[in-house]
Amino acid sequence: MATKEELLKAKIPCAETGIEIRHSLCDICSPTSHCGVNCYVKDGVIIKVEGDENHPLNQGLLCTKGASNRQYVYREDRIKTPLKRTGPRGSGQYEPITWDEALDTIAKKLQGYKAQYGAQSVFFFGGYTKWFRPILQRLAYSFGTPNYGTESSSCFTSGLMAWKVAAATPSRPDMKNSRLFLGWAHNPYYTGYLSARSTENLKKKGVKFIIVDTMYTQTAEKIADLFLQPRPGTDGALALAIANELIENGWVDHDFISKYVHGFEEYAAYCRGFNRTNVEALTGVPYEKVQQAARMIHDYGHPMSIKESSAPLAHHINGMQNYRAIMSLAIITGNYDVKGGQIPVEFTYTHQASGYHTLEHEFVKEARVFNMPAPVGAQRFPLWNELEHEAQAMDLSRQILEGTPYPLKALVCFGINNRMFPDSKRMLKALETVDFYVDMDLFMTDCAKYADIVLPACTSFEREEFKSYPGGWAYYTKPVIQPLYESRPDADVMCELARRMDLDDTLLKSGYRACLEYILSPISLSVQTLQDADTPLRVPEFKPHEPLATLRRGLKTPTGKLELKSELIAGHPEWGLDALPTYREPLDNIDPAEYPMTLTSGGRLPFALHSRLHDVPWLRTLRPKACVELNPEDAQALGILEQDTVEISTPLGSITAAALLSRHIQKGLVSLYHGYREADISSLISADRLDPYSGFPACRSNRCRVSKKG
Repeated sequence: MATKEELLKAKIPCAETGIEIRHSLCDICSPTSHCGVNCYVKDGVIIKVEGDENHPLNQGLLCTKGASNRQYVYREDRIKTPLKRTGPRGSGQYEPITWDEALDTIAKKLQGYKAQYGAQSVFFFGGYTKWFRPILQRLAYSFGTPNYGTESSSCFTSGLMAWKVAAATPSRPDMKNSRLFLGWAHNPYYTGYLSARSTENLKKKGVKFIIVDTMYTQTAEKIADLFLQPRPGTDGALALAIANELIENGWVDHDFISKYVHGFEEYAAYCRGFNRTNVEALTGVPYEKVQQAARMIHDYGHPMSIKESSAPLAHHINGMQNYRAIMSLAIITGNYDVKGGQIPVEFTYTHQASGYHTLEHEFVKEARVFNMPAPVGAQRFPLWNELEHEAQAMDLSRQILEGTPYPLKALVCFGINNRMFPDSKRMLKALETVDFYVDMDLFMTDCAKYADIVLPACTSFEREEFKSYPGGWAYYTKPVIQPLYESRPDADVMCELARRMDLDDTLLKSGYRACLEYILSPISLSVQTLQDADTPLRVPEFKPHEPLATLRRGLKTPTGKLELKSELIAGHPEWGLDALPTYREPLDNIDPAEYPMTLTSGGRLPFALHSRLHDVPWLRTLRPKACVELNPEDAQALGILEQDTVEISTPLGSITAAALLSRHIQKGLVSLYHGYREADISSLISADRLDPYSGFPACRSNRCRVSKKG
């Protein structure tokens, strides 16, 4: 029989130890995951975390990021109390204040700017994670400003826009029912461990895989039946060349095209310009591999699904068009709205397609004030403004600094990070010059140090939260520990600001739970029922996909069909955008003689997510120094050895990092993970090199120079 001391040492939950297991979710990582977590709690303190074996998503598994949750929650640099700035912006000099003083100050300031400059002079921003976004967007609209923006201004939305242009609705790959999977920038060993498991299982079942990536990844090594390695930003040219091979050989689905596709003839004519004569020069991919890809699609691609990872494909000045070119392969082969192909979906909540309907969009839309001025980025990125009901935040620093088309006086931010913006130094300059700036966060980030008022946020373990999961699942969590220090949930602060400003919004002023009760009213499970269950529940209203039902009803595009040629874009020649998924070179007018190499950033590491985990001790030990990855042949030519300090320069400046030599990276390419204070690659990326379709920054295709330091 084990002693009490032995049971405590082993962290066994039982009456003798006083340890109990409480259930929650991990919100460190991508919002498409949020794995279930078992928290071992003793005396109100988390002493251990494990994956929840009863959770339908991760079924007991956790990645390195999730396993570090205890260190993440108890980091020493947690913001502990509301703070008021006492020194210059950026100095980090603050004094503690009460919540009442903080909230009253914010409410009074915002109302003052609204009265003097108009509600549009206030910008509300939401970063990671997305759990509070409908609340924040409604707060912005109830306040009267169009200026609600998020980190999705540089993540995910470009791909969403591409599908909206073609089909008026997003889609997902029905990977488990495919015969062929086209994984474009698909490397789940680094980006999503659960998908890595399913990928391996499908490989064992005989599914064929074409993997396309600028780097020779673990997925290319372990999974690919065919691997294509284009240069960064040339994916569109490669996709158009594959399409041309399919069309020229008669390997497209003509019956599907005639029924459901608009613009095929013009698209096919454009594809003819991408062929044996130029594709290898454009992309670096041998034309024989283009032909092999087309042959595999013909032989195995019925059905075929495509994973077009929307960040690596979108972070180029031609990103959204590249994305359109790739997804067109599903359209011309009849792999849309069919089992095993691309499945049209409706988002349930915060960009999660769970197969049941909520009132999220109605909740936001009903608070929107008519005849508001155009939001930030609307003039510069008209397609974004047409399709997305939020500001394009990549234009935020410019508008603050220039004051056009109207001045921005105040920022109210929940998790803003200057390193998610191109030219991160310019964003800090904008934060330095704006009249009033509030930031709510977990940690005292470099960005938070510029705020006039800093507010302490909770982690997911310290609050209640609604989350929907694919397959019809819904979850409403309980706090597993009390909020640490004086921290509060972001959504509670938003609702309290609505009260303090006495906005004309009874629902918002009623609090987060009341808002969720309204949003979830179409389903038969109440918020209380969900929370009492303690683990996710299957929603009775879940409806699985019915093949071809969406196409037969007609799409909500101008033609009612899948549009290879966008009539929305064609109807606005003043935008200067192409209706077809045309291709342009990703590297423009930077001198290749002075900057001969291509700089890319944004690729994932399995133990990091942006800059959120750089200061978690366990995870930082896995890569203590910021590293720049180089091909060994490039390193040898430059006289660089492993772990040498190297300097990376662009026209905006230079940074240093340790050399990491890898044959997984192609010659001429330089890759640096982002988010480091000591090696901030975002400071080298121009804020003027943005995709004119989506507004996304060119994080993954810039010219640079590399040299050994010292």
